[in-house]
Amino acid sequence: MVELIADRDSCFEMGRYYGGSQVTIFARLNGRPVGVLANDPLRYGGAMDAAAAQKLEKFVDLCDTFHLPIVNFSDQPGFLIGPAAEAAGTLKQGARAVAAIFSATVPWASVIVRRVYGVAGGIQQNHARWNLRVAWPSAEWGSIPIEGGVMAAYRREIEAAADPVAYREQLEENLAAMRNPLRTAEAFDIEDIIDPRATRPLLCEWVELAYRQLPPMLGRKGRGMRP
Repeated sequence: MVELIADRDSCFEMGRYYGGSQVTIFARLNGRPVGVLANDPLRYGGAMDAAAAQKLEKFVDLCDTFHLPIVNFSDQPGFLIGPAAEAAGTLKQGARAVAAIFSATVPWASVIVRRVYGVAGGIQQNHARWNLRVAWPSAEWGSIPIEGGVMAAYRREIEAAADPVAYREQLEENLAAMRNPLRTAEAFDIEDIIDPRATRPLLCEWVELAYRQLPPMLGRKGRGMRP
């Protein structure tokens, strides 16, 4: 996907064999160098594990150090869960990734491709600064995915229903109708819902604006302590 949006033959992936659910790429847009983040749904469904969080942190720091604008193609279902994920310190590494994103001062653009769930899904960018954020029509938001959240929130009602399976499916259908990006765009400060075919022209326009903002920011970076 990134190769179809970036300049032809400009993509160079970093750390392919580490933290596979998080993809990190150097590329060019309209001839301008940028750092690119993306999620690989073929690895843990794209969920963020400890290695992916560490990879994200280091890549964002690298781009920030060398003043490269960042583009994030977000398809993030959340943090990886389970005993192994907890033992690996996923939340600790995730907190460091959040700190890296909020410490970065380079221009940032996020394209919500599909899912943004939980804390990991909510950190596509630093929301305290102005950054470009758009979404494709396939985008969806939530605290947790509907498929698992329904059982957590409505378990007693589902178990008490005459037909638990049918009742659960009806609940999922009703809630799914509410996660349309057009219903949530304004609440989540999305600038626009765009046709995927318009992604490259939009980002090429954005990157020119981003580079106009870089000269005053050039110089040594100063960062506080990480958690």
